[in-house]
Amino acid sequence: MFVGIDLGTSGVKLLLMGNEGSVIATHTEEYPCSFPKPGWSEQEPEVWYEKSLSGLKKLLKKGNADIEDIDGIGTGGQMHGLVMLDKDDNVIRPAILWNDGRSTEEVAYLNETIGNDKLTEYTGNIAFAGFTAPKLLWVRKNEPENFARIAKIMLPKDYLVYRLTGAFSTDYSDASGMLFLDVKNKKWSPEMLSICGITEEMLPKLYESYEVVGELKKEVIPTDKKIIVVAGAGDNAAAAVGTGAVGPGRCNISIGTSGTIFITNDKFVVDEKNSLHAFAHADGGFHLMGCMLSAASCNKWFMDEILQDKDYAALQAKICDIKKASETDPESTEIGDENSGEINDEISGEINSRNYDKLGNNRIYFLPYLMGERSPHNDPDIRAMFYGMSLDTKREDMYQAVLEGVAYGLRDSLEVARDMGLEITSATICGGGARSPLWLKILANVLKLRLDIPVTEEGPSMGGAMLAAVGCGTFSDIIAAGNIVRNVEYSVEPDPVLMERYDAEYGKFRRFYPALKNTGIAE
Repeated sequence: MFVGIDLGTSGVKLLLMGNEGSVIATHTEEYPCSFPKPGWSEQEPEVWYEKSLSGLKKLLKKGNADIEDIDGIGTGGQMHGLVMLDKDDNVIRPAILWNDGRSTEEVAYLNETIGNDKLTEYTGNIAFAGFTAPKLLWVRKNEPENFARIAKIMLPKDYLVYRLTGAFSTDYSDASGMLFLDVKNKKWSPEMLSICGITEEMLPKLYESYEVVGELKKEVIPTDKKIIVVAGAGDNAAAAVGTGAVGPGRCNISIGTSGTIFITNDKFVVDEKNSLHAFAHADGGFHLMGCMLSAASCNKWFMDEILQDKDYAALQAKICDIKKASETDPESTEIGDENSGEINDEISGEINSRNYDKLGNNRIYFLPYLMGERSPHNDPDIRAMFYGMSLDTKREDMYQAVLEGVAYGLRDSLEVARDMGLEITSATICGGGARSPLWLKILANVLKLRLDIPVTEEGPSMGGAMLAAVGCGTFSDIIAAGNIVRNVEYSVEPDPVLMERYDAEYGKFRRFYPALKNTGIAE
């Protein structure tokens, strides 16, 4: 058996996998996120470790397993977060997370003073507020006493691995999002380390995601069993592994708290404006990724905070008739599940094909920039808005605009890849948003893609378990592991009529960002 750990933003999800890829049990532990100032986002690393450990014990109980039954552990985790330890391995300050926007000045310094061309030469990417290097520069400027104490710098999942094994390690996929890695050549960039005032000794040893970095320490969980731990992967790379998006020419879309389009490649490529992230993949190759900061979180915000209504299914049914497929499964919609996207399973089913009238005919538009935006705009200051409301606007019109706005935001990134000559006609899709037939129908037609829903979809936790299985030798490589999860439960094909409608609507949507930006309101 193998354990996969998805260290998310709202909680940690653990998965127990058999050696043929069967999911034996899952368990989620929630933890809080702190927002001490507007635009800030922090967490306590110790809580990650405590919740992961308590979750592991509960997972084993659910799976009727003992720790001696486990052969390997693999992790997938939220990317970019800055964790700093002193010489005694004490956490210096709360971790600064991926969705933290405080480093605007540092991003401008890197992109404008150092220059995009130099950053691309050094790392293959430009600076985004979510990346680790700008956060470190912020600490150097604003908390010099903390900066002076730094002995080790690591990412969230790597802190967990360090606590479990004592191995100071990271993998290429997660390290790609730090802006310290020369991604093309898979080595730390001496130029970036110099710019940020750190040494290579402060950074972890680099591994492929499936490589063994250590063994579970007996003081963590007493056992005589040798349990290996692999390097793991960033959450999006781990999710891609978990859906079989490995090897060149594949695409995976994730609709979780954030939204991503993940395109695999065996070669390192960069788009001319650096709108997409050019990262290493957990399969040993590379990938392009467009990441929007608010995806299913837009859905949750509008329903929970604005409408204060938990009945997602009822409101979606007012947009399109939806046939329920099964009763709600509380296990799969735990609040702490990063990939749940707060979509209830009771929505699952098929859309009544006779009722497409509202799709592509909405006159309300929503800009999904609740936390600013990463790809392709790289703008932490832009904010969300509704446009087009009138006296006859209804709740469901605004809700439809939210779902469509997320789809349009993802298409912004997809169009960059298409402009590079990449032919993308289909994608696997995972995350909580993939449980909504209505949202799937909107996404397929906005993106002009066939969307394949895997039989087994457990996100980064599944990918982490598969990486552990490769590390243990159960699978010869990641490609072989990917073959076991590439079974499609069903697909959603784009409809020619709806594609034409949404093409026209997307043309209008893409005018909003530059218009709003040019007002200066978001500065």
